[in-house]
Amino acid sequence: MDSRKELVRLAKSLHQRGLTRGTSGNVSVRVAGGMLVTPTNASLGELTPDDLAMVSDTGEHLSGARPSKEAFLHLAMYRARPEDCAAVHLHSTYATALSCLDELDDDNALPPLTAYFAMRVGRLVRLPYFAPGDQGLAETAQQAAASSSALLLSNHGPIVSAPTLPQAVDAIEEVEETARLYFILQGLPTRPLQPAEVAKLCAVTSA
Repeated sequence: MDSRKELVRLAKSLHQRGLTRGTSGNVSVRVAGGMLVTPTNASLGELTPDDLAMVSDTGEHLSGARPSKEAFLHLAMYRARPEDCAAVHLHSTYATALSCLDELDDDNALPPLTAYFAMRVGRLVRLPYFAPGDQGLAETAQQAAASSSALLLSNHGPIVSAPTLPQAVDAIEEVEETARLYFILQGLPTRPLQPAEVAKLCAVTSA
């Protein structure tokens, strides 16, 4: 499928299912010469292929609408993870709520409650707070992304990269769903997957 059409289709799907609201969130995909990214101040539910911005690998705006002010964050993920060709950043409700918690393991913000989280996400790393659009986030995100494809921006929301856009969408949905389960299970005896179980799942996934 054409990269522009696929990006618009999946962005609209995220919006229609309530994973992003208003003009929040941004989506990108690598293409020859840089990346296509959603524009600034645009609803993911109302995009057309012609609305997308083309940005070079160094962050230069090449064509199209003005890119999201967080385009630099997508580029940081790509620099750290050359095998990944798509990234999705959302302000989804439960993952954003998780990002606001005071006591959280920043190196592993969510336990592996389900097999799908273990396979599609693996580990969610929480980063320190940066104001939206703060370029200082780029270096911090790039360092963290070297060991994890899923990051949680404090008081902000998640970003996930993956080899393909459908995989990135699946993974960020899994982050949101596992965050929802995390809050539902608060105060209840909970059994996350054990390390050996996670390792077996990962071995199957990478086979």
